[in-house]
Amino acid sequence: MADCFADRLIDAITVRKSPAVVGLDPVYDRLPRSLQGLASGQELSTNATAEAFLEFGRRVIRIVSPLVPAVKINIAYFECLGVPGLQAYFDLVKEASEQDLIVIGDVKRGDVGHTAEMYAQGHLAAGVRDPSDRAFPDAVTLNGYFGLDGVKPFIEAARIQGRGVFVLVRTSNDSAATIQDITTEDGRKMHEVVASLVARWATDSNTSGRHGYTSVGAVVATRDSEDAVRLRAAMPYSLFLVPGYGAQGGCAEDFRPYFKADGTGAIVAAGRSIIFAHEKPQYQAKFGEDWEKCVEQACRDFVADLAPLISA
Repeated sequence: MADCFADRLIDAITVRKSPAVVGLDPVYDRLPRSLQGLASGQELSTNATAEAFLEFGRRVIRIVSPLVPAVKINIAYFECLGVPGLQAYFDLVKEASEQDLIVIGDVKRGDVGHTAEMYAQGHLAAGVRDPSDRAFPDAVTLNGYFGLDGVKPFIEAARIQGRGVFVLVRTSNDSAATIQDITTEDGRKMHEVVASLVARWATDSNTSGRHGYTSVGAVVATRDSEDAVRLRAAMPYSLFLVPGYGAQGGCAEDFRPYFKADGTGAIVAAGRSIIFAHEKPQYQAKFGEDWEKCVEQACRDFVADLAPLISA
């Protein structure tokens, strides 16, 4: 069995002294003008868009790599471009790995049987290539609402190859409560039921590392602090990937319940507030058209904001 993903992520957080992950969710119209490269109104090809995303992503990765332990690359923004987009996605996974970043593929896959096995092959190199291939992410996000049938192939691939998974438990979108907060007959909310399953999968995964966490993590983003406390207690061996910072309205103190008392247990994601920092007046005023400086400063501010969460 390869090295434990949870250990590698925690070690990276310790080295960078930050529980921060920068999300890459590129939108062409929001790229710096210098990277759009086309006159207004000119038809834009998928090849040109993919090339712009690749260049933008590479430069963002190189800017943030000394500051944060991880990046999260959302495949949806690349899949819509077809083959050129998918090539750009995997090129950025490789770039981030070469910059010594932990790479989370935000793919949110979920299905059962052979379909789940094929997804695991496509995103975690399960039985397809040499597991040392740097073109695959270190971990992926999964839809846990299919049950064990939907996640088992990924967990097995993670165990063998030293990769990880983050299973959706409670998401940050406005309508999530209509399903995920339904109260069941035993008084638990639906997301608490899923959390209990994730806790079992984590225990059964045989991926426990020296820091006490397994490679079966959870995506948790409730804005209810009491729910967050319950979920942290319910999944003691799972690292949390927590979206919602910055553009989604969350501030650092909102995320404290996701961490254990020793400052471990979670990594907080910010995307648009970092990668599109050149749109913000406070950074424009300081750096003008230098969008890379805007990204760097926004990332530094993000890291500084989270620092108290892991202070002993």
